[in-house]
Amino acid sequence: MTAIVNVFLKEGVLDPQGKAAHHALDSLGFEGVEDVRIGKQIVLQLSTDDKAKAEAEVKEMCETLLANTVIEDYTIEIK
Repeated sequence: MTAIVNVFLKEGVLDPQGKAAHHALDSLGFEGVEDVRIGKQIVLQLSTDDKAKAEAEVKEMCETLLANTVIEDYTIEIK
């Protein structure tokens, strides 16, 4: 089973990488980009076939290590 975790800064938290990318896109002539937020994606290969168990374990991983829940949110997709 594969778990895909997307981690991103919460709304209202300054994203300096996103601002730099936004500025660079403007400088390169890309119009219509209103905002850029940079995050990270973590792909986990899991040995379980139990989707509920996998989701619970990955949530615990996120809360414990993979995301700083003070300033970051995350989504989990189990495949």
